[in-house]
Amino acid sequence: MLESVASRQAALGARFPQWPSRSLDGMLAWAAEAFANNDFVVTDKQVYSYAEMNLWVSKVAAGLQRSGVKSGDHVAVVMANYAEFVAVKFAISRVGAIAVPLNFLNRSNELAYLLAQSDANYLVTMDGFRGLNYLHMLDQIMPGWQQQGGGDTFPKLRQVIVFATGEVEPDNSAIDFASLELCGAHDDEKSHPEQGRQNAHAIADIIYTSGTTGGPKGVMLSHDMVLRAAYGSAYARAFGPSRRIQFSLPMYHVYGYVEGLLAVMYVGGAIVPQLKFDPLETLRAVTQHRVNDLLLIPTMTSAILEARKTLHTDFPSLNAMLSSGGKAPASLWPAINQAFGKLEITTGYGMTEATASTTVTRPEDPLDRLLTTNGRLRDVGIAADPTQNGLLVAYRVVDTATEQEVAPGELGELRIKGLGVTQGYYNKPEATAAAFDDQGWMKTGDLGSIDTDRYLRLLGRTKESYRCGGEQVLPFEIEALLMDQPRVIEAFVVPVPDQKMGEAGVGFVVVSGPVNLPSLKVICAEQLARFKVPKHLLLIDAADVPRTATGRPQKFLLVERAMVALGLSAE
Repeated sequence: MLESVASRQAALGARFPQWPSRSLDGMLAWAAEAFANNDFVVTDKQVYSYAEMNLWVSKVAAGLQRSGVKSGDHVAVVMANYAEFVAVKFAISRVGAIAVPLNFLNRSNELAYLLAQSDANYLVTMDGFRGLNYLHMLDQIMPGWQQQGGGDTFPKLRQVIVFATGEVEPDNSAIDFASLELCGAHDDEKSHPEQGRQNAHAIADIIYTSGTTGGPKGVMLSHDMVLRAAYGSAYARAFGPSRRIQFSLPMYHVYGYVEGLLAVMYVGGAIVPQLKFDPLETLRAVTQHRVNDLLLIPTMTSAILEARKTLHTDFPSLNAMLSSGGKAPASLWPAINQAFGKLEITTGYGMTEATASTTVTRPEDPLDRLLTTNGRLRDVGIAADPTQNGLLVAYRVVDTATEQEVAPGELGELRIKGLGVTQGYYNKPEATAAAFDDQGWMKTGDLGSIDTDRYLRLLGRTKESYRCGGEQVLPFEIEALLMDQPRVIEAFVVPVPDQKMGEAGVGFVVVSGPVNLPSLKVICAEQLARFKVPKHLLLIDAADVPRTATGRPQKFLLVERAMVALGLSAE
């Protein structure tokens, strides 16, 4: 039986009566003393306690140091949710370097751009994963990388270290991750980098935005920022002792990284990371590893519910679920409790620039809050910015035409400020300057409203809105209507040029069975103003929707797809 939300939050507050300013590896060192024998990283192959992970991190850090990694160096990491990701991530902190975790689905040209833009000095990469051969990519963009690193093409990149996944033929001429560990293991422990010596306010990570409306930008996050956000996650969702969280969301993104990996450390909990999402495997692992909590995006949640129908078993350990990162059909929330019994279901809203989720529904909130909001401005206890009334990230809603704050409940652009907000984008001073208004509030680019109880309702992005016949159209309203129709799982509306109206809407729909598109258009015409009705409706498979790491659609790519499909541009 779970203790009440209030009692769990009180227990967290008692353990941390004031904010402990630490670096990432300092936090691990603290947890390794406080929860030495608790499980920390749980995989099907092996379980690592906090003490074991801390020792492993020290060995990897010593190996990095002997390989030449120095304080302030940028270490790019291309790695899926292996336990080794955790080890190298904390090891980078322990030597005082900056981690640059990259999307492992990037192709060679994308990888080349990110390595150059981030000024990467070292690269730790898998050799192969899910059909991608990273060694071949490196051969294409920096021939001779095994001996000379980035060479003339990437002169700042001094060395590449390869983690063998067993999926491709190994390159025996490359420096492998195993030898890095062995190198550190042979060192005397006294020669290992000192634990927790890094400045908590130094940059810990450069994490690239997923890019819903454009190319990636490197968001700079400090140790203190990500740890405050992680504590805030544990506090707002009322983590109990030894909470076990399972996710397949990649740890190169703040969702899996902050809400999962870092958040469990405050209660001596464990993560159960998966290399890829599979709903049946997820449910199997819930039982096998006694998982308490799942981190999901709505499309994953829907797949879990479908898989649940095929299983005749209970999941007694599971008592919580965070489903966030995209639009969810109204039917999703009651279906979760019907499938799993009464869970503490939460949803929220966040962005890389604000470190992680900045709003979340409360575990005890009624179903209506899940149906009608994107969470409440997140209470974070002692991790709050002292200037922001109990919040790590404060919000204001602004009329972009007048730059004036609007009244509660009214629509405007969401803007943010506080200790959880990035100071800017790496090596992009113009983009950084453009991201902030004259009063220092960061422009999120998202449209929404915040009511008097501090609950947020997200209505889309400023760059996704368009004008049809001079009238502004917010795709969110149309998408919600389409998703209310039978067998429509997801809907995405984007603009394309139109000779008569200036811009016209194109609706992409993901369906679970036969759907009559002309009938859907009639429904839109009956319930929406004429200028809001999509001119075209197109079917799309869920797998073909271009998405960010957290499942949000990349609408600029859907615009390109629509124009090709409608013959408005060449492929």
